[in-house]
Amino acid sequence: MRLKDTGLTAQEIKDKVNTYMIETYERFDFLAETAKDQYMYDEKGEAYLDFYAGVAVNSVGNCNERVVKAVQEQAAAVMQTFNYPYTIPQALLAEKICTTIGMDKIFFQNSGAESNEAMIKMARKYGVENFGPNKYHIVTAKMGFHGRTFGAMSATGQPGNACQIGFGPMTYGFSYAPFNDLQAFKDACTENTIGIMIEPVQGEGGVHPATREFMQGLREFCDEKGILLLLDEIQTGWCRTGAVMSYMNYGIKPDIVSMAKAMGGGMPIGAICTSEKVAKAFTRGSHGSTFGGHPVSCAAALAAVEELLERDLARNAKEVGAYFVKQLRKIPHVKEARGQGLLVGIELDKSISAVDVKHACFDRKLLVTAIGSSVVRMVPPLVVTRKECDRAVEIIREAVEAMAPAQVKAS
Repeated sequence: MRLKDTGLTAQEIKDKVNTYMIETYERFDFLAETAKDQYMYDEKGEAYLDFYAGVAVNSVGNCNERVVKAVQEQAAAVMQTFNYPYTIPQALLAEKICTTIGMDKIFFQNSGAESNEAMIKMARKYGVENFGPNKYHIVTAKMGFHGRTFGAMSATGQPGNACQIGFGPMTYGFSYAPFNDLQAFKDACTENTIGIMIEPVQGEGGVHPATREFMQGLREFCDEKGILLLLDEIQTGWCRTGAVMSYMNYGIKPDIVSMAKAMGGGMPIGAICTSEKVAKAFTRGSHGSTFGGHPVSCAAALAAVEELLERDLARNAKEVGAYFVKQLRKIPHVKEARGQGLLVGIELDKSISAVDVKHACFDRKLLVTAIGSSVVRMVPPLVVTRKECDRAVEIIREAVEAMAPAQVKAS
């Protein structure tokens, strides 16, 4: 929908949001009217370089033509059915994902948080049914983030996070250990532990990749103890980190993996994949979703996954991401630039506010996000080039200089 078709002004649209919507987000003063590839455009046609990508969603680019065509064609054929009849895009997508990442079974959800919720439920049900009524304990990482459903936010190891405040007790059955500390994870497990659940790269926790020793050590420990390794690849999956799935960077395979974001190409969809043995925990009536496996979302996801693979965007993420991090390290007041592929964060020193830098970047028409007070995170579309990364680095440098011009000049 275009603004000219409504007869309204941009301010009138913003006023309607403020009047009628429950707002839990910090809005940019920006009406996103159109988008294409690495850019979003306001109602005046002003271009914004998009290093936010719908929070790592639009990995094949904003309004990718292949995805848009798939949505249009499927919406004109079958828009929604629930999961009683078979549908073509759901079947083709299931096969494509399972064969691509080497998993046996898939269950479709609507979002990342729902996918993590399903992963938690499957692990607990598998444990209780196979090992007894107390086998439902799961260890997750401190500073991890898994979503805003009750199970997912209980798995989130960030006490005091706004997503947990004011809702009463969290769901029982989780313990937390420091990320990248293998011994601490081993010590946190008990005879009732059925799963260890982590992100290969902590996104909301500050863009911290897992070490190879940690990931391989967890896999070996889980195999030794009969514990399920649960990987939250909502943000890291589908080529974002330089491999199709981030776990492939470590030479391991999880027992259950969750995914969402990039797999939909801009449409809402999520899923969990697992082995045939673990999948048996879900039986008729034990789990379900009205819109899970929605035909239009599945058609979009199939187009997006094919685009990601055929264009080898994992390689682009790996190569351009390494270049981007190298350039970011040259910016004054950047303590560290880190990440995996094109999931990138810069940690600023205490003299610079990441939130202020985020807004200064927006003023210069670059879209990024801030994590806490010190980390700026970038998750651009995976079609991004070195040239656009250079432009982003230039804008971030200008933003930092605007925050502390005296110190920058002196450094």
